[in-house]
Amino acid sequence: MAPPQLILLDAVGTLFGPRASIGELYRQQAAHHGVRVAAEPLQAAFARAFAAAPPLAFPHAPPEAIAPHEYRWWRAVTSSAFAQVGAREAFADFEAFFSQLYAFFGRAEPWYCYPEVRPALERWRQRGIALGVVSNFDSRLHAVLAALGMDALFDSVTVSSRVGAAKPNARIFWAALHWHGVPASRAWHVGDSLEADYRGAQACGLRAFWLQRSR
Repeated sequence: MAPPQLILLDAVGTLFGPRASIGELYRQQAAHHGVRVAAEPLQAAFARAFAAAPPLAFPHAPPEAIAPHEYRWWRAVTSSAFAQVGAREAFADFEAFFSQLYAFFGRAEPWYCYPEVRPALERWRQRGIALGVVSNFDSRLHAVLAALGMDALFDSVTVSSRVGAAKPNARIFWAALHWHGVPASRAWHVGDSLEADYRGAQACGLRAFWLQRSR
């Protein structure tokens, strides 16, 4: 098997993950605003709200409108999660809470890099393989990668909100391939989602690897 010219990787769940469940992190941040809620039901509510949301992609938005769209998208998901557990109206100022929460997830604090990731990335770079991130994240991903000290390891970062298509949509993979000028047959993609990463990349002709982490 010929070595790849390019390896694309998913972000959350592949390169780095949350230091606790999203429900627990939301619980902690809500407590700072005087709202008490249990982590487990909030985690389940978040999962439902996230699954029900439209793709995090805005194909018809001009570049200057994307950041506000991203903010509103996450605000709707978060509002739904807290509403499902009966805590939405407990906030004295939900807008202030969400603004703080949104900024929190754009920093290093809630995230950690999986220990095997950096050595693998460095080995690939030493072999002359180009590296890129392809993620259904948002514009904050650039800041998160920088805060985790990982940004210099990647040649490109492709996010669904900016491309206007979310994995498994082929457009996001084609955008990354086009940026690198590499054909799909010479590229790999690694990610933790069977549907979004493995099947999405495979359908585009990339060699796909499904990373199954223990939860």
